[in-house]
This record gives sequence, C-alpha cells and structure tokens, in this order.
Amino acid sequence: MADYIFIRKSRNIVSSLLHVVLNLLLAVVSIGATLATGNCLIGIILVIVSKWRVFAVNHRYWLLNLRSSLVDFIVGISFVLLAYCAGSVLLPVHFVLMAGYAIWLILIKPRSSAIFTIIQAIIAVLLGTTAATIFSAVSSSSILVIASFIIGFAASHHVLIQGEDRDATFISLIFGLFFAEIAWLSHSWLIIYTIGSTGICVSQLGLVLSVLSFAYFEVQEAIAKRGNRLKFSEVALPVIFSICVIIVLIVGFSQPRFNIH
Repeated sequence: MADYIFIRKSRNIVSSLLHVVLNLLLAVVSIGATLATGNCLIGIILVIVSKWRVFAVNHRYWLLNLRSSLVDFIVGISFVLLAYCAGSVLLPVHFVLMAGYAIWLILIKPRSSAIFTIIQAIIAVLLGTTAATIFSAVSSSSILVIASFIIGFAASHHVLIQGEDRDATFISLIFGLFFAEIAWLSHSWLIIYTIGSTGICVSQLGLVLSVLSFAYFEVQEAIAKRGNRLKFSEVALPVIFSICVIIVLIVGFSQPRFNIH
C-alpha cells in the first residue's frame, strides 16, 4: 500500500511538472512565433489547439464548451495579437507578454474561487478590449463593437455561471450589448496609454470597461446574496470608487497626444 501511494504521488508530481512545462512552452512559443514571423496566425492556432478538449466531445456540446471557455480564448488570443501589434523587433513588451501569458496559464486560469473568477473576467476585458482597440484603428468601428460585445458577454457569463444563475445567458447578452454601445460611442476618440519605448500599452476604453465590470460584478454578488434584491449601501463603495476612477481617466488622461486616430 505504501509503495502504491508513493507511486501515485510521484505520478501526480510528474503530471504537475509536465503541465507547467507545457504551459510555459505554449506561452513562449505562441508569442515567440508571432515575433519571429511577423504574423499572428501561428500563435492563434497554437492557442486554439491548446483548447482541444473543447472540441473533443460530441459536436452537440461544442457551443456549450466554447461559451464556457470564451474568457480563456479571449485572453490567449489577445496576448498573441498584442505581440503582433508590438511589431517584429524584440522589445521588453514581448517578454512581458510571455511572462503574463505563462502566469495566466499556470497560476490564474486553474483557480475557480469567486474572487479568481472575477479576476479572470476582468483580465479578459482589459486585454481583449486593448487588442480590439488597436486593431480598430486600422479598420472599421464594427471590429471594436463586435469584439466588445463578445468580451462583455464572455466576462459576465464567466462570473454569473459560477453562481449557477439561471438567467446568466440573458443577463450576459445585455451586458455584452452595453459593452458594444460604449465601444461604438468611444470609437471616434480611442486613446492608448504607453510606457516609454517598451511597447507596453493599454487602452483607455479597456480600463473604463474593466472598472465598470468590477462594479457590475460587485452589484451582481450583492444581488445574489440577498435573493435578487439589492441594498445600495452594500455596493456604494465599489460603485462610487468605479465612478471616480472613470472620471479621473476621462477628465485627466484624455490628452489628444494619446489619441490613436
């Protein structure tokens, strides 16, 4: 019996190490291939292939699995697209993206607690909206609007489904439309914040939607605790904080020199 337990523990350790190594390889190769080729196709394919379990079931469950994995798809593809947007010259941002994607795959994505579920959703909002904002600068506003709808829906559904909310899909569709509306209104004044010549950037729209998402999740959590009733005093602090942050971003950090149009 002792030998069996030892062998089982050894296999678990080996399996865990293999999982870490494979995720590290995915992070490095997907970003590295994008940098080396100047094309995001290989990196996106690697991200999709890494989610093979989504499609390794009867085709009737593909849509359900895809919806459940949207946040992970958004984050992975956003890392690749941001690496592509940074160009084919090696910059600090490429190392940041590799490290960030590895941290996501190894430390953040596997967690299933309520707080980590919210963190995962907000990361998807920030990265996904930033990537969509950059690409919309050289395309039509429809790219940003559609991407924002998908991102908003995915983030909301990712959090609400954990609480087994029966109306998770319907509420998430409304939240996605809310994101799309804000993106459409913001398209004529999209702003990117950069950090020197590192290549690291984040969109103002991504920050605003991330803060709004935080307030939204706090309100949803309060409603769930009270049986679909809301007491504003319980969510006053996060709501007021979110409003203040958004006002500061819009009023204090909207100088034209950051405008990508």
